Amino acid sequence: MAHKEIVDKTKSEFDKALDFFVRELTKIRTGQASPALVEDIMVEAYGQKLAVKQLAAISCPDRRQILVQPWDTSMLASIEKALAQASFGASPIVDKDSVRVILPNLTQEFREKLLKILSEKAEETRQVMRKTRDEAWSQIQEAARKGEIREDDKFKGKDELQKLVDEYGKKIDQAVERKKTEIEI
Repeated sequence: MAHKEIVDKTKSEFDKALDFFVRELTKIRTGQASPALVEDIMVEAYGQKLAVKQLAAISCPDRRQILVQPWDTSMLASIEKALAQASFGASPIVDKDSVRVILPNLTQEFREKLLKILSEKAEETRQVMRKTRDEAWSQIQEAARKGEIREDDKFKGKDELQKLVDEYGKKIDQAVERKKTEIEI
């Protein structure tokens, strides 16, 4: 296996990690309502656990409100209970055939907690990328030991892996900065 193949495989793994990180960021509450805040909350329904998005339409009629409209109104109580147990700083209100979640303004203390969670998620993603890079480097070294890769290609591979880590590190930083801006609004 050539070092290019290993680097390309590593790049696709980095893409997956970055995509996962960006999806996780949408679940962190900001001053703006978003369906992503509630769509993956699990609800006890029909004898099993289902995500809210599988049971209801989710919309945001205004900046600080999330509206959950179950397709089966018998699920209202279960959805309300699940939303109440989720700790995102808001209390759900049953309103005829829907559940409204009105997000309170973020306190400074809650903002700091969100920023800490944001930093932790970014560091977890960086750790995954470093581990993936280390595994790829081990594969390159092993291929060089077996004579499948020339010595200079081995070091080209190492440099390319480091460039990937740097490039994706910048992408993580950019995503974190965008989210910080949303939290501080």
